[in-house]
Amino acid sequence: MSRTVADELVTTLAQAGVQRIYGLVGDSLNPVTDALHRSSKVEWVHVRHEETAAFAAGAEAQLTGKLAVCAGSCGPGNLHLINGLYDAHRSMAPVLAIASHIPTSEIGIGYFQETHPEQLFRECSHYCEMVSNPQQMPRILQSAMQHAVSKRGVSVIVLPGDIAALKATAESSGHGIATATPLVRPTDADLVRLAELVNRAPKVTLFCGSGCAGAHDELLALADKLKAPIGYAFRGKEWVEYDNPYSVGMSGLLGWGAAFKAMHDCDALLLLGTDFPYDSFMPTKPKIAQVDIRGERLGRRSKLDLGLCGDVRETIKALLPLVEPKTNREFLDAMLEQQQAVRRKLRADLDAGSTRRPIHPGYVAATLDELAGPNAVFTADTGMSCVWAARFLSAAKGRRLLGSFVHGSMANALPQAIGAQAAYPGRQVIALSGDGGFAMLMGDILTLGQHGLPVKIILFNNQSLAMVQLEMEVAGMSPFGCNLKNPNFAALAQAVGLFGVHVEDPAEVRPALKQALAHNGPALVDVVTDPNALAMPPRATIQQAAGFALAMTKIAFAGQIDDVLDTVAANWRELV
Repeated sequence: MSRTVADELVTTLAQAGVQRIYGLVGDSLNPVTDALHRSSKVEWVHVRHEETAAFAAGAEAQLTGKLAVCAGSCGPGNLHLINGLYDAHRSMAPVLAIASHIPTSEIGIGYFQETHPEQLFRECSHYCEMVSNPQQMPRILQSAMQHAVSKRGVSVIVLPGDIAALKATAESSGHGIATATPLVRPTDADLVRLAELVNRAPKVTLFCGSGCAGAHDELLALADKLKAPIGYAFRGKEWVEYDNPYSVGMSGLLGWGAAFKAMHDCDALLLLGTDFPYDSFMPTKPKIAQVDIRGERLGRRSKLDLGLCGDVRETIKALLPLVEPKTNREFLDAMLEQQQAVRRKLRADLDAGSTRRPIHPGYVAATLDELAGPNAVFTADTGMSCVWAARFLSAAKGRRLLGSFVHGSMANALPQAIGAQAAYPGRQVIALSGDGGFAMLMGDILTLGQHGLPVKIILFNNQSLAMVQLEMEVAGMSPFGCNLKNPNFAALAQAVGLFGVHVEDPAEVRPALKQALAHNGPALVDVVTDPNALAMPPRATIQQAAGFALAMTKIAFAGQIDDVLDTVAANWRELV
């Protein structure tokens, strides 16, 4: 059999270090999957929905830092990829999507399943081009891979099925991907300006994001010199929180601890490697300096007194000799004490809720944190699952935490866990799934069994789209459309050959989690949790409290007075 364009594609991907492609077979994609079938170097991970394929590839890319690949057939298959690709692109994950297309002779005349993929993927990619003849393939593929890796995001190759089946015109160049990255730091003059800003400020706070990956030791050295508390955004948690005596928690909608106060009460705030989206949580009083590897992000979330383009680790290394050591720890110690007070309250609330029915979801997350391994990979669904992950999962040097933290999509936890487990088959991978998110793509629990992926799913089953309900309540609305009529998810898991256990008694939480984590295969723990467990931001406004009270009043007049009184009694302290 002659070597096809699809063969060339697969060979080049293998030479670039790609080990697997996530996708769903389809007619226009058949030449590619046939080439994979004949190849022993790249695995085909068959998922049940293309959105899962894109999320899984994005998770693999985030964990490994290497190019990951997903594929979809023409028309609907392409469209299903888009949401997961948006998430990968906004998470700066190097992902290549192979979007197969209708026959070239039919493009533009309303053919069956016709779309315009070059337009569809433009907003969620750095590079999107169609291969219209075999001679184009080597250079388009090389350019697509290079864009994804060097710009940290998504590239898309649109490949019509008839082109993929044609004879290749040349051997693959085989030179792989150039992965060398330059060291980027601000100029000496800008570093002097930054040093002057922090040296003049009596109270300095550091606020860190995912751009602080690899800079843990440098951050602590800077905090020690400045006697500065360190707060972090959710994406900074896994890189900043562990072994950190200066940590004061998170800010933002899911925040907790003293980070909000530390950011607002300081004289100078350093934003390091963060594109924190919630400008309403940003202070206006302190001087603000920002360091980010992407210069276009400087100043777009807050006021800015000094913006510097550079890698956080290299910038701090160059800055440290210019920083004058501070001796006054009063501000730092005050923030650390407030942080400990919040920790004590969280612990007391968990202890009080450890025997309560329905089960407090924070108790589940805290127990899971104790039992999970030191290098576990956690994935968290958008919504309340993220709240419990943010507050009760402790970071460790070997742990990772993934979520749809920028795109904010539902249903991400299970697909991301698939990608994580495929990339690291011997590692503990745990998905914290909400019942709403899980149900959206739960067909892919079949993927776990089909590929023998031992993912552990901890399902927070509160029969509600709880985050949306809370958003309605703090806006003064009566919740609507948030209730879920759920099955016994554990029985569902058992029906498809997975280990499943259903938990309603808090005394059964620890044994069930232990049993699932020890199981040699995929497992699902279906925990019925309290739908009224509140998770307010670190600084709830008077308007939010008033809105919540108004919503409760509306529900009471609708005849649900007993439920209202229970909810208010259990949660009013958190609101105010």
